[in-house]
Amino acid sequence: MVELFFSYCHKDEDYRNEMEVHLSLLKRQGVISTWHDRRIVVGSEIDADINTHLESANVIVLLVSPYFLASDYCYEKEMARAMERHNTGEAVVIPAILHPCDWHGAPFGKLLATPTDGKPISMYANQHEAFAIISKHIREAVESISVSHISIPQLQAKPSLSVPHDNSVRSSNLRVKHPFSDHEKDEFIDASFEYVARYFEGSLRELESRYSHLQAKFRHVDNNRFTASLYSNGERSAQCTLWLGGHSFQSKGIYYSNTETSSDNSYNEQMSVGDDGYSLHLKPLGMSFIQTNSNELSQEGAAEYFWTIFIQHLQR
Repeated sequence: MVELFFSYCHKDEDYRNEMEVHLSLLKRQGVISTWHDRRIVVGSEIDADINTHLESANVIVLLVSPYFLASDYCYEKEMARAMERHNTGEAVVIPAILHPCDWHGAPFGKLLATPTDGKPISMYANQHEAFAIISKHIREAVESISVSHISIPQLQAKPSLSVPHDNSVRSSNLRVKHPFSDHEKDEFIDASFEYVARYFEGSLRELESRYSHLQAKFRHVDNNRFTASLYSNGERSAQCTLWLGGHSFQSKGIYYSNTETSSDNSYNEQMSVGDDGYSLHLKPLGMSFIQTNSNELSQEGAAEYFWTIFIQHLQR
């Protein structure tokens, strides 16, 4: 079992608690155990306990925020030692970005941060999406750790002339490919459409609050279709319709039209479900020529892709 250490500022404790909830499956599966300073029992020496677990952890997650960067203990003691162990290959350091802050210049700024592209959790329309991405990244990191990195320090600490038989000794690289059923794909596309609808509604509301000359309208036509419109000083400047549909010989997809329409026959972009054998994702057809770093999009990535098509008319 891989030991994971949380380095965080107590002002961000709610984020750490939420992250532990999202890591519950990894803990249930016996992949990881987690530790943080709230596990210290009464009467223990705080610094000694923290140092013990900081030295034994295989994965160290830095919960990065302005408070973390401002904390002498987090930055100068925990983070500094974590990076020393990372640089020597003793542990893996994962920066998880909680809030916008100037973290790129820190010693861990060279590391690939999570969520995707280091976008802070607090900036996600649905923060559960961000925590799910972090959980996936942690699983991938844990599975990539070689068995030797975990077992060698333990064997050196307690040398023995013989190695006892232990059925619990195993690799952490246990992920295998499996086919996804049509039901799983349909459930995923249904949930994705609901996410896109919430994303548009929240983004329209935020635009309206920021710019006095803009008026927004969001309307659910039914459970499988919604429209969005933007008006600049009362004049319509952008509109679209998104719907969940598909033909009898195809899987469901999310369709986008640049007009308010009730027709399913004409659209400007379409998003379908794909998989890599490990997880499901969304992939655009590419009709809109919007640039994206990947054709394997998360729900948040797909929502932002559609939103970019919609908002680009106001950004030219």
